[in-house]
Amino acid sequence: MENMYELIAPCHFGLESVLKREILDLGYEIVTVEDGRITFRGDVTAIARANIFIRTAERILLKMGSFRATDFDELFEGTKAIPWEEFLPRDAKFWVTKATTNKSALFSASAIQSIVKKAIVERMKQTYRVERFEEDGDEYPIRVFIFKDQVSIGLDTSGTSLHKRGYRTLVGKAPISETLAAALLMLTPWNKDRVLVDPFCGSGTFPIEAAMIGANIAPGMMREFTADCWGKVVPKKVWYNAYDEAEDMIRRDVQMNIQGYDLDPEIVKCAKANAKAAGVGDYIHFQARDVKDLRHPKHYGFIITNPPYGERLEEKEALPALYKTIGESFANLPDWSMYLITSYEDAEKYIGRKADRNRKIYNGMIKSYFYQFMGPKPPKNKEPKEQ
Repeated sequence: MENMYELIAPCHFGLESVLKREILDLGYEIVTVEDGRITFRGDVTAIARANIFIRTAERILLKMGSFRATDFDELFEGTKAIPWEEFLPRDAKFWVTKATTNKSALFSASAIQSIVKKAIVERMKQTYRVERFEEDGDEYPIRVFIFKDQVSIGLDTSGTSLHKRGYRTLVGKAPISETLAAALLMLTPWNKDRVLVDPFCGSGTFPIEAAMIGANIAPGMMREFTADCWGKVVPKKVWYNAYDEAEDMIRRDVQMNIQGYDLDPEIVKCAKANAKAAGVGDYIHFQARDVKDLRHPKHYGFIITNPPYGERLEEKEALPALYKTIGESFANLPDWSMYLITSYEDAEKYIGRKADRNRKIYNGMIKSYFYQFMGPKPPKNKEPKEQ
């Protein structure tokens, strides 16, 4: 019987439903859905496939164990009881990168980190019969969550956060993360046969993520993961097979109509370079253009965007006029839909209509709203086709 593991996938608060769908589509069983994270079950191939294929998780953690702890002794003993030697080789470089705690007796992150590390060292000493570890081998970062005194410990199989796909080397001033952009796209009914325009495209994240979804390009294809070299846990062959699977699934002959505009010609150049690096340069048309000049001959298209929301005072003053312009441009596209994420509380007031739906979403630490203005559905026999 193949070893089964529990994996923890953290995500943006409010986007658990999208991540859950992705995990089920990959064929894995959901164990629990909590605020900002989902635990699921899979075999060893799930470690590689989840890292390479999932668009909306921040990282994939291999769950090592969970137990209750209301003091440091219980934390120490609970951690020490986990069979670390089955996963960590003798020369492993291991440390607790992060401890988060909420509604629990244990609240000092730095103390939790050092106790967990000590407990793992004690456990490893018994197995490897050495007093100290050189830690000059491969990296095994560890994360600890404590919620209502329930401790969960996981090995971080991803390393650098999964939003870093490897294509975005050049960034605008208020970029949206790749995982958040992908999740928001997946909350809309947009598909590759429908026009998509981002009139505030910045470094291109929305158009690029949309093109990758449309061409079925796995988000993790162009990067490496910490667990790539964990021979004791995930054999190399498992990674090669997952990368091959991703390669086979790309739709190279897909036709799409995706456009990105920005006022700044320099940032438009940067978006083009990022799209090319992502392998989707041919699917997106970028140009320097003002939102007031937004026109489109096609029907039933989508505007999906992250407009400025005035984090700085002098920008705040320009917001009413800017959102009024967004509303006017959208009104000129009567059968289109518009989805925008912003922290600007008066967005609807100046756009000039109430959103059909609105979700609260945290963009980093900023409380934002995802406003959804739904256009009519295209008639069944007239699905808009590409030229």
